[in-house]
Amino acid sequence: MAFSVSRVRAVLVAAIVATFLAGLAQVVQPVGASTPPPSAAVEDARQHAVSALLDQRAAALRDRDESGFLATVDPADPVFLDHQRDLFHNLAGVPLAEWGYQVDGTNPTTPTSRPAADELWAPSVRLRYRLSGVDAEPSTRPMGYLFARHGDRWLLASDTAAGETWRGPWDFGPCHVLTSPAGLVLSHPGGEALAARVLAELPSAVDVVSEVWGTAWPRQVAVLVPGGPEEMRALVGPAFAVGSIAGVAVAEQIDPVAHTARGQRVVLNPAGATALSPLSLRVLLRHEITHVAVRGDTVDGAPLWLLEGFADYVGFRDSDVPAAKAAPALATRMRTAPPTALPSDADFRGPAMDLAYQEAWSVNRYLAHLLGEPGLVALYRKLAAAKSDVDGVLRATIGTDTAGLTEGWREFLRTEFFR
Repeated sequence: MAFSVSRVRAVLVAAIVATFLAGLAQVVQPVGASTPPPSAAVEDARQHAVSALLDQRAAALRDRDESGFLATVDPADPVFLDHQRDLFHNLAGVPLAEWGYQVDGTNPTTPTSRPAADELWAPSVRLRYRLSGVDAEPSTRPMGYLFARHGDRWLLASDTAAGETWRGPWDFGPCHVLTSPAGLVLSHPGGEALAARVLAELPSAVDVVSEVWGTAWPRQVAVLVPGGPEEMRALVGPAFAVGSIAGVAVAEQIDPVAHTARGQRVVLNPAGATALSPLSLRVLLRHEITHVAVRGDTVDGAPLWLLEGFADYVGFRDSDVPAAKAAPALATRMRTAPPTALPSDADFRGPAMDLAYQEAWSVNRYLAHLLGEPGLVALYRKLAAAKSDVDGVLRATIGTDTAGLTEGWREFLRTEFFR
């Protein structure tokens, strides 16, 4: 088939125009169209740059290099820059065995604010830290970091615009740390007196807990004394009514297979703990440190009359405090309407909380009277690991079920309070 010169020219012109229009369509995005996702190479380069930035930040913090630390922060927001400077200073006295960051850019967060920058990125970031003399394994906590690129340089622009950021004690003020072979006590200016009282009690508390439970636990405890209710809520989480507790033991993660717990802390409420008598503070610390020691052997859902009662049993051990003084609400109840059942888990929350704790303490005193202290510990280990078969464990251990335990306990109460 023959082609004329004019037809060839027409075909060439049409091809050129089509190619131009196709290229234009790729360059000019319609209004409102989304930006195409970056290539794998671009993503890798971005993650590498941000990881290097966080490595620089962590090294500067560990080396106490303030200028190097602040060089990782975007100066565009002077308020955030000042907060980061305060953070650096607040951590000066904290004994850090480890401090670093892990970055995962697989599912970045959409930031809630958009500071001026050539590019913004909010990957998943977790702080990885470990306190010297306390933590055998590091804790990991979420950090809602937003990073901004200016030219070829990435900087930290915000810790509030990209999701939840965990707040440690150093986010709330300068940290004052006291140490002993039994652990450390961290407080803020104004909390030094309570911290000193706690430090004086810490070695004996750890020793008493070990005498009862054994020594197969770290035996070094971090006690935190927050500066106020906001910090208390940040450290213990929303599950606790911070206004009604003097202290609480918390953990970041529990491994039921290895029987270990990571990131354990005893957090004291200064509003309640400061006014405690020496005896009450001693009981509180031994109670909470018992929770630290047994955490790895305690499953979620084990009965609270066992968990809290055992901790109070250790707390009051060898105190020679009469039952009516140790359990005044229960003493009153014995004179009016003695309990007919073990305290339920719900009783440990709300207006009956004090009575529930005192009843649980007396149940564990009864079990120690019945089985001896080693027998009580052995029963705890079995019950705390078998929440679904409480009656089965009781029958194998004391020869009766919950109903039989209750009857024996009620008889014990009459002896305790009316002898």
